[in-house]
Amino acid sequence: MSSQNIYILGIESSCDDTAAAIIHNGKILSNVVASQKIHEEFGGVVPELASRAHQQNIVPVVHQALKKAGISKDQLHAIAFTRGPGLMGSLLVGTSFAKSLAYGLNIPLIDVNHMQAHILAHFIDEEGFEKPSFPFIAMTISGGHTQIVEVKNYFDMTVIGETIDDAVGEAYDKSGKILGLGYPAGPEIDKRAQKGNPKAYQFTKPKVDGLNFSFSGLKTAILYFIQREVKANPNFIEENLNDICASIQYTIIGILIDKLKLATKQTGIKQIAIGGGVSANSGIRQALKDGEQKFGWTTYVPKFEFTTDNAAMIAIVGYLKYLEGDFAEQGVTASARLKI
Repeated sequence: MSSQNIYILGIESSCDDTAAAIIHNGKILSNVVASQKIHEEFGGVVPELASRAHQQNIVPVVHQALKKAGISKDQLHAIAFTRGPGLMGSLLVGTSFAKSLAYGLNIPLIDVNHMQAHILAHFIDEEGFEKPSFPFIAMTISGGHTQIVEVKNYFDMTVIGETIDDAVGEAYDKSGKILGLGYPAGPEIDKRAQKGNPKAYQFTKPKVDGLNFSFSGLKTAILYFIQREVKANPNFIEENLNDICASIQYTIIGILIDKLKLATKQTGIKQIAIGGGVSANSGIRQALKDGEQKFGWTTYVPKFEFTTDNAAMIAIVGYLKYLEGDFAEQGVTASARLKI
């Protein structure tokens, strides 16, 4: 089948962002995201509210994606959707909509693993961004996931390390909650870290064997540290917030880089690609760049809008699967704990 004129709709609804994108061959024509602000007041995502918001947003978001791309739904060759992992109620909204639309248009349906999509976002055709060659090490860091994956081909991936408790994004959000920052806390901690002293306070790195991660102990250490210091000085957080944020970020980045160093040593692979919402963090990006000089790495970071949960990454996986004729049946179901 010719790959010269293929239009695919990608739909993402794994958590609290409803997203739709149109890809023409490997190039994104539109990438629309409807974020849900309602969760901010609760300090985290409320699953029931998320699924209700997806139901409200999905039709207008898909309509907007088609309109921005300048095509009609009748020009679509296939519909790709996030099957999992994610919040079950949220996944069901996207899955049901994708199945219904594909059935109505009589075009193929393509199921996508959200974690694979974060990695394959690197293969979107985007001017100024190079694509990694196989094999490479991928580190996916987000609010719900922290993984190191050995990538041998588009769909030949092996998880070689992952968190045994909290994800890195949770470490940021829980630290932010302790400090009285809003949700999500990652961007605010990153912003303040740039103004602070990263070595002002020392936090012990968790000792976890191999390439696995643990962040729950760090969160507890930060909590006890803040409680102790505030008891001695009620204004401690306010007077030292930038230094606290810088020290927390320095510790988290150190944990990630240590594991990447071990992964490259064990595999002999020095190409590193990162993805997921936390990869937007300026400190992590700088640490990767430093790794190119210190350790001889070649690093890849996708365009900012393709790092957080988005439908462009679902669309590129849909395109790659379409070329292989890898389609889903109408009986496919969402899977909240889908593995790579």
